[in-house]
Order: sequence, then C-alpha cells, then structure tokens
Amino acid sequence: MNLSWSAAWALARRGLDWRFKGLRLLLVCLVLGTAALSAIGTLTGAIERELASRGREMLGADLEFTLAARAPAADELAAIAALGELSEGARMQAMAVKVGAVKVAGANSPPPTPSSEEEGASGAAATPVELKAVDAKWPLYGTFRLADGTIARAPEGMTAWIAPGVADRLGVKVGDALKVGEATLTVGGVIGAEPDRLAEGFSLGPTVIIGQAALEASKLVQPGSMVRSKLRVKLQSAADPVALGESIKERFPLAGYEVRTREKASPSLDRFVSRMGQFLVLVALAALAIAGIGIGNGVNSYLEARRSSIATLKILGASSGDIARIFLLQLAAASSLAIAAGLVIGVSVTPLLGQALQGLLPIKAGFVIDYGALAIAAAYGALIALTFAAPPLVRARSFPAMALMRARVSPLAGGWRGAVLPVAVGFGGIVALAVFTAPQKLLAAGFLGGAAALFLLLSALGWGIQRLAARVPKPKGAIARMALANLHRPGAQTSALVVALGFGLSAFVLLAGVQTSLDGNIASRVPNKAPDYFVLDLPLTKVGDFDAIVKGAAPGADIRKVPALRGSIVAYGPDGAMTRVADLKELPDNAWPLRGDRGLTYADELPQGNVLTAGKWWAKDHTGEPLVSVDDDLGKALNLKLGDQIAVSILGVERSAKIASFRRIDWENMGLNYVLVFSPNAIADAPHNLVATVSLPEQEKTDGVRSAILGGLVKALPSSSVIEIGPVLGQAREILGQMGTAILAAASVAVLSGMAVLAGAIAAARERKTYDNVILRVLGASRRQLLVLLMAEYVLLGALLCALALALGSGVAWAVVVLLFEFDWLPDWPRILSVLGAGVGLVMVLAVGGSLGLLRTRPAQVLREL
Repeated sequence: MNLSWSAAWALARRGLDWRFKGLRLLLVCLVLGTAALSAIGTLTGAIERELASRGREMLGADLEFTLAARAPAADELAAIAALGELSEGARMQAMAVKVGAVKVAGANSPPPTPSSEEEGASGAAATPVELKAVDAKWPLYGTFRLADGTIARAPEGMTAWIAPGVADRLGVKVGDALKVGEATLTVGGVIGAEPDRLAEGFSLGPTVIIGQAALEASKLVQPGSMVRSKLRVKLQSAADPVALGESIKERFPLAGYEVRTREKASPSLDRFVSRMGQFLVLVALAALAIAGIGIGNGVNSYLEARRSSIATLKILGASSGDIARIFLLQLAAASSLAIAAGLVIGVSVTPLLGQALQGLLPIKAGFVIDYGALAIAAAYGALIALTFAAPPLVRARSFPAMALMRARVSPLAGGWRGAVLPVAVGFGGIVALAVFTAPQKLLAAGFLGGAAALFLLLSALGWGIQRLAARVPKPKGAIARMALANLHRPGAQTSALVVALGFGLSAFVLLAGVQTSLDGNIASRVPNKAPDYFVLDLPLTKVGDFDAIVKGAAPGADIRKVPALRGSIVAYGPDGAMTRVADLKELPDNAWPLRGDRGLTYADELPQGNVLTAGKWWAKDHTGEPLVSVDDDLGKALNLKLGDQIAVSILGVERSAKIASFRRIDWENMGLNYVLVFSPNAIADAPHNLVATVSLPEQEKTDGVRSAILGGLVKALPSSSVIEIGPVLGQAREILGQMGTAILAAASVAVLSGMAVLAGAIAAARERKTYDNVILRVLGASRRQLLVLLMAEYVLLGALLCALALALGSGVAWAVVVLLFEFDWLPDWPRILSVLGAGVGLVMVLAVGGSLGLLRTRPAQVLREL
C-alpha cells in the first residue's frame, strides 16, 4: 500500500490533538531556539542599520579631525576647510557653578552679574561638566532639540544649553545663571536630543553646550589646557571620506590628528557592537544546538509512545514510505507551529531588548520586523528539526512490525545507517546557512564544528560509560548493583542522557563563569578605594594656592601632583628602523595606546604603585639623551626592547626618546598612571599644566570638608576642573552592570534550552523504564526502593559528568570573557561549583518529579498493554 500525501495527511491529522501530547518537548525546544535566533537577528540587524543610516548624524559630519591640547594651525585649517563645509568646535572638562537665578527677557540676552553674596553662597553648588563649544554651523547633520521640543542650533552669545544632569545637580532652570571659568552664562534651555551624543563617548560629567564667544569669555583655553579641538566637515556626496582623511594625515604627519569617518562614527561603539554581535551569534547557535538534542529526544519519545500504532499500520499493509510520510507530516505540522511561535516571540521581545540596551547601543525602542532575519531563523529551525528528528523517524520506518511489537522486552538496536543522508543534508544546510548569513563566518563555522565535535565526544563518553559499567566489579549493595546495571542494560538511555546532561550542566557552568567573571571585572576595574578628587588643568603658577586650600580644609589630605600633557605615539622600534603608526594597516593586539592621543608625563622618580620589570630609572636632574619608561604590557604588544626608540607628537612637534625601562602598572588603584613616563629633559619644555589627586583620611570625609575643598578650588581656580570620584565610579559601575546584564540575559537563553533538554532526556528515559519498574514491582520491590534506585542512577551519572561539564562550561566562558570581550578571567570558583551543584540538584528534582507518575503505575495495567 502506498498512501498519497493527502491520505497520509488525513491519517496524520487524526493522530494530532490541539494539546500536542507527546510533542511538547519538540515544541518547547524549537520555540526557544527559533525565538533566540529571530530576536538576535532582528536586534543585530536593527543596530547595524541604525549605525549605517545614522553614521553622519552620530558623528555630526562626514569627516572629523580631532586635535589634542591645541587649535589647528592656519595652513592645517585651510587644507581641511577646502574639503567641504567646515564646523569648528572644542571639548574639555570644566566646572559649572550656580550663581543664582536671574530673569531674562529673551533666550540670548546676557545675564546680570551676580552679587558677591550669591557667588559666596554658590561655592558648593558646583559640578564637573563636559563643555562642548560649537559654532553657528553645528550640527551639520541631524536635528538638535531642547527638552520642550524646540528645534535649536548653536547657542548665541553667553547662552548655554545644559543637560538634564546639570539641572538636577545644581537645581537650575531656564533663565538661571551659571559660571563656567570666568564666563557667566544664562541657561537658555535643557538638552532633549543631541544628535552626535553617542559618538562623543564616555564623559566625566553632563554636557553644557556653548558658543565660541562664550568659550573665549571663559578663558579656559590656555597653553597646556586639556582641550580637544574638533573640526567637522560636510563633504560632497561623491567624496571619499577615508581617502580625504588619509590625505590630510599624510600632508601633516606630525600634527597628531585623530580622524573619524561617517562609516566609523564611534570606533569603540563599533568594537562593542561587533563583539556583542559575535557573542549573540554564538548564543543563538548554542541555544539551537542544545535545542536540537531536545528535539531528537522529544521525537524519539513521541515515536516510542506510538510504537504499537506504527506496528499496527505495518501489519495492515502500510509501507515504510507510508509510515515516514504520516509521521513526517505530523512533525512538520508541529515544527511549523513551533517555528511560527518562536518568530512571534522573537519579534515581541526585541523592543524589550532594545529598551534595555538603549543607553549602550544605537537602537530605537519599538517593534522592528526584519524579514531577512526571520527567514534565516525559520530556516535554521527547519534544518535543526530535520537533522535531529531524522534518526528516530528513520528507525521507526525501518524496523518490521514484529520487531516493533517486541521492542518493549527486546529493545531495538541499530537503524542508524538510513539516517546518515538526512542528517548530513540537514547539518550541511546549517553550516551553509551559517557561513553565508553570519557576519562572522569563520566564528560561526568554527562554533558549529566545535558543537558537532562536542556532540560526538559526549556520545563516545556515553558509549564508554556503558562499556565501563559492564566491566567494573559489581557492588555488594543491591541498589548500587542495579543502578550500575541500568547504565549498560539493553535499551539503556545512557548515551542520550550523557549528551543531554553534558550540554545542560555545561550551560549552567557557562552562565556562572561569565557572571562571576563580569562581577569580578566590575569590582577590579571600578575599585572601591580611589582618590576622593581628581583636579585637571591645575596651572603651574597656582600650585601654592591649591595646596593651601586643600590643606586648610583637610590637614591630613594626601596630595599627588604630576605634569600632564597630551600627545600621540607616531613611531616605535629600533633606532633607524622605526615603525610608523600611520603605516600600520591594523594595530597589534593589546596596543590600544597607539589609538589617538593620550596622557603623557615626566618624572624624576619611579611613579607610586609602579614596579620596574626591566632596565633602570634615570638619575635625578638627568641631562643626557631623552629617556622614556614604557608600560610592560605595551612593550610586549609591540615587541619593544631596551634601547629602542619611542616618538610622540606633542602640539604638532615630534619628539623621540630612548626606552630606559619597562614598568608594571597597578591600573586598579585609580591613581595617576601613564603608559609613557619621560625624563624631564624630554618634554618638560612643552606648554602644560598639572593634574592632581586628593585622598582624604576617613575622619575628614565630611560634608563640611568636601564643601570647603570644592568651594575653595572652584573660586580660586576657575580654569581647573575638580572631579569628585564617587559619582564617576557609580556611573562606571552602572555602565558595566548594564553591559553584564545584557550579556547574561543573552546567555540565559542557552540555559533555558539546557533545562528543556534535561527535562526531555529524563522524560525519554522514564518511558523506557516503565517495563523495568513493573517487573521489579511484580518481584516485590517497593516504591521507595525504586525511587532510591532511580536517584542512585542519576547521582552516578551526575558525578561522572560534573568534571566534564566544569571543564567545558568554564572553557567556553573563558573564551567569551577573555577572547571576545577582552576582560580579565576572574571567576568565583565557589559560586561556579555551587551553580553546578544546583544543576545536578535540578536534574534530581526533574528525575524524581518526572518519575512520580511512573511509581504510581499499576503493574497489571501495563502488563495488559504489552
């Protein structure tokens, strides 16, 4: 008998019910895997489109040139202006001080001068801000809006737009007056939407936007000030921003320009998005791979429950092809429903993910439908269902009716050869889909290869455990002997359980390893002990006033002051054969100091908290060849040696120094740490200011002392920025915590899939144990003895797999934390082991809970159905 597809569908439809009894594990696993893929694909697609479409708006230009500590020279400015429409601006740290409310007739009218009483009263009403000076052409792209919805451009005269954080911290509103440096400004409005905010990066305070006239009136820009000049260019549509940026760098190689284009509006954001995208792809593929194991177990249990029906159909004349068509249609119907539900769930959770990541990534809140991502997720789901459902389906198709009837007492064996072709087709389709659609093709292909190898390893381990259990000496206790026998008896599900438990427990370890390592990084990178204040742009002529104010308020304060310059590394290596940074196609790993400009300093003595690892420190008042001490990590990244040269560009002038030593830096102390420390005769003649830290003893950390220090410094040093570290550390913890939450939320998908697989594997094993338990009950075994036997079997398996799960899970967690996100590997092993123990406990709960119904089964009823 050969049934048509319509007749096969009629029989298949009768075998299904709306509750999908027997197929729920397949539904759960496929829904989880497809939902993860669709949500991740939609989210990453939305982020990439947002980056591509908003590149100009995020950067505020097609091309941006940034200079540290100086304004562009006339010839540099003329060359850049010739590229297109030019907008000039500047960024720097400053202090904003509330000087009392004033009434204004118009948004741009100058504020009255505050009285001396108001100035004195406002001494403590100060906050560090990111001062953003713009010209009349800003913004070149995008729309700037105030909080009330008004579209605005650059503030005119002495007006300022302030971020909500400034208004909250100082208690100011529109019309009130602020003092920044020596300029008294009127609050003209509160910032609502700042188009280029995301590309500006991390700042040490909320933003205050002013015009060029207000910046000049503030007198904050002095020789040596830590100001960054921004030159933004709007190009013709056909112009190539990358080529034009390179042409300026080649024309002015010593100028020290940092160039960004609209395609790379925020390199740090691009790197984070790339790494997060890689991680999300791995999570999605892991969830799908783990779900595939559950699908295989679910289909196997479903067909096992219909063993008698299949045998009956074969006795009535149904061919193997008929059997395959009937159950293939049933599985296809259930899989289609699961895939559709997974796609709906994935689209539904994307707005929640977007809202959670809105502060970290450029993504808009709201529903996003990416038909390409949904199609890819559906294809993955269908291929996974085919790959893992094929073996049990082929096995049911191949065996004769009498063998199926006797399967309860004589378990079926073999039958895998017919599944080779569909499994190979399905796995090949998955690999092809991953390679052609994943942004990181090698990563996706490598992960799938690793997952397949791990599957084979666990299967081989299961086979080995069965063989080993058959050969080891038999324990004396009856329960222990029977538990061991259950691992190798005919029809034992040991291999399937090992694969499922191995993947499931590894997922628990993975999540714990990532979480505890992220917590460790937050604790180490954002230390609890740090200076109380950082003071930027401290003039050399004001050191005495600074010391007097701080010591007058807090006699026990520890003050550290170091020279502070800005410059960029332009070349390094042996004298006469130096490598020019501009000639590098790609920066070496861990060579982040080569990126843009950074802090430089000089010193007579080894900085506090640094340890020499090679070479020696120069003598005090050294007058010989200019020398430099280099961070040990940078030296290893660039393969530097003692005697090599380092060349830096400071204010457009190249200076070289010989490497005299390498240092290990304690970056965790939040002190004044520099990658490069020069001998004074190398750079001390360049215009510069100082930076200082103030650490208060515990007894002097009072509101009165803090108010006296902050108020005194703001009044006496208007051009300096005083930054209280506590709020900055809180902001850093919040950002890292938000990032960690996003990573853990994504990784939890794999854990959910692992839990479903564990439940499915235990359910499949339970069905196989029905006959054994009935026979034992007939022979006199009590329910308590059967329960203890069951627990002993799973405890034995769990104990054997714990070490493997610990190694696999922690290995993958290490790769995610160290290789993908470039954090330190700082796991909390006691917590990881406790999570692994909880995973084993969950296995026991699922095993006992799933077997309670089995223990209540009446032997006579089961024996009548054989």
